[in-house]
Amino acid sequence: MTLDPPKTKADILVAGAGAAGLSAALALAQTGSTVVCVGETDTRPNGRTVALFEASLRFYKTLKIWPRFRGLTAPLAKIEMIDATGARFPAPTLSFAASEIGLPAFGENIENNILVEGLAGIASGAPNLTFCKGMISDIRFGADAVSATLRDGREIEAKLAVAADGRDSLLRAKSHIATRGWSYPQTAYTALLAHEKPHKNISTEFHTRTGPCTLVPLRPTAEKPNRSSLVWLMSPAEAERRRQLRPSELAQEIEDETNSLLGRFEIDGPGGFFPMMGMSTTRLIGHRLALIAEAAHIFPPLAAQGLNLSLRDSAALAQAVEDARVLGEDIGATETLKTYEASRRGDIFIRTNGVDILNRSLLLDVLPVDLLRGAGTLAFATIGPLRRALMREGVLTHGTLPRLMQAPPRPRTPRRRADAARG
Repeated sequence: MTLDPPKTKADILVAGAGAAGLSAALALAQTGSTVVCVGETDTRPNGRTVALFEASLRFYKTLKIWPRFRGLTAPLAKIEMIDATGARFPAPTLSFAASEIGLPAFGENIENNILVEGLAGIASGAPNLTFCKGMISDIRFGADAVSATLRDGREIEAKLAVAADGRDSLLRAKSHIATRGWSYPQTAYTALLAHEKPHKNISTEFHTRTGPCTLVPLRPTAEKPNRSSLVWLMSPAEAERRRQLRPSELAQEIEDETNSLLGRFEIDGPGGFFPMMGMSTTRLIGHRLALIAEAAHIFPPLAAQGLNLSLRDSAALAQAVEDARVLGEDIGATETLKTYEASRRGDIFIRTNGVDILNRSLLLDVLPVDLLRGAGTLAFATIGPLRRALMREGVLTHGTLPRLMQAPPRPRTPRRRADAARG
């Protein structure tokens, strides 16, 4: 569908057309609401990938959009964490297998540009959804509606606005929602790699004094059967030095950092260097506004929690909107949005602070911190129920998942049906 000037009315306006914004727009459109998603999609390869865990896969499967990505992902059957900090008392290697919690894989890893391109294609033809390429220049929050003006002069009016427009969110600023930001003495380098040895669907994290260096499985190609994505946190000085290296020299340093685990490396396409920061907001909602994804929370790329957390935002918001519609209530009313905020606060707090603590514990070269980290790792390595609880928390999160992320009910066997009939 196309957006006809000069003014379009809809139930919901979603600002932002990255993976989070497009996913939110698709979920909200399936509640029966009319949705306009405004933003620019960036489908250029940049070395970034997304590890979608089990709850996120359920979300996409429930929305019936996952078939678009079949054959484009690599499963994460196992995760290994290796202490490479040089600590006096190193933590033991920690290994998690998805089979321990009854899953074939923790999730699937996919290139970010492929995910965004696929979501944009689906959004362009989805019922109840108008995908509008452009940027919002101004937004006004009225008593009963929000009115947005695009840079080309078009206007959109909606009952509810959803801010998925990133860390510098215009909608968040216009709603005067305060933020707390912080920085880390780290820069992340992301890249796609081809390598000599197979990854065996194992994601490996080397925990170093400058942060994790993580290899995550990628799908093979005809020319390059062994591929992984890299997220390598390092000091800004080392990042600047490595910017100047030739690709072959940088590949050699990656091999050295990962102890030649996968043999020789080749950098397979463009990568990027990104400063590490964190951000949280005082509120997740404003007047007729809900914040999701990086408009609401930012933290370093540890344990692949970023987009998975954002998709839980989208699923929870879609549930709150759907429930309000069923009850005949205003989807943009404060009470509707309070339901969304209450469902998300705990999860966001745990992820933001958990990642922050883990990251800072690696940066601190202090014996008591190393001992505590080592003791915790040893407990997870040796106590099965504790390890399995951590795995479930990582891929399915605590508490009750939104409906779009819950496992479908198991089919009842003929015997169970017969027993029920007799009862």
